[in-house]
Amino acid sequence: MAGPELFGTTEAGETVHRLAISGGGLRANILTWGAVVQDLRLSGHDAPLVLGFERFADYPAHSPYFGAIAGRYANRIRDGHFTIEGQRFETDRNFLGKHTLHGGSTGTGKRVWRLEAHGEDFVALSLKDADGTMGFPGELDMSCTYRLKLPGTLSVELSATAEAPTLCNLAHHSYFNLDDGGTGDILDHRAMIAALAYLPVDAEMIPTGVVEPVEGTAFDFLLPRPIRHADEHNAQLAYDHNFCLAAARGPLRQAAWVQSAHSGVEMEVWTTEPGIQFYAGHKLAPQADGLGGRRYRAHAGFCLEPQVWPDAPNRPYFPQAVLWPGDRYRQVTEYRFR
Repeated sequence: MAGPELFGTTEAGETVHRLAISGGGLRANILTWGAVVQDLRLSGHDAPLVLGFERFADYPAHSPYFGAIAGRYANRIRDGHFTIEGQRFETDRNFLGKHTLHGGSTGTGKRVWRLEAHGEDFVALSLKDADGTMGFPGELDMSCTYRLKLPGTLSVELSATAEAPTLCNLAHHSYFNLDDGGTGDILDHRAMIAALAYLPVDAEMIPTGVVEPVEGTAFDFLLPRPIRHADEHNAQLAYDHNFCLAAARGPLRQAAWVQSAHSGVEMEVWTTEPGIQFYAGHKLAPQADGLGGRRYRAHAGFCLEPQVWPDAPNRPYFPQAVLWPGDRYRQVTEYRFR
């Protein structure tokens, strides 16, 4: 088994390592920066299953969270503020200058994690988020373990503890393309999402607060169908919405299934989380070549990000993400390929 490989250095002088793992018919490269899955391959399928970059410098400069662990609060917090036990907190407003996205401008997906352990089929990483980082209260100790296992499974195990009441909502943020690794688009992939409802959003991508049934809408993926779907202007519908799986975190269960248009590769998503953000990649246009020299364009990949619902801190009737001292946050998500 090869040891950690030097992959780059941050502007602050921190060393970034890359770690190779294999097992269950999969191979992956993991970065300590952002706990990123840089590359993922399935035996018998030549193209990468995820989008990524060959060079480290392209990640801080161009990456839209390719393969990262987003947090300390994944997705959006309206107006960059929330209240816990009557105390108001202001967080980094890195989205449109108004809202907090994925924990702020230097959230967990843009920090160097500590390597704790590395075996043939797993990598364990940790990150200590200091009290006040990006405006979030309390020190938060996080861990992420990636494990490759049968049958064709990338397992993502996330845990955290806090020294003071805070928010904790982490999400794995890989962009998948099950055909050609991102040379073409994913619009003809067929998808199923096991959610009876979704969250409509306003023009700034913030949930309106309504929990809308998917039945009879363009968000009904209860039966498998292509991602391709025209809106009222005959353009591809810009999917970037939370699908409501449950009212609270629960046992591991299937949340989604996607089948490639041409290669025959299928992926199931199993998770403990109450929501899953489906993003079809309409904003993709990084100004750097991806894996194997690919130039990614709109819809080159899709995301299925298990998480607590967006803006939950400002919607008390949503599943909540407050982590209390003495409790442990734990998420298990599995991406199963065949």
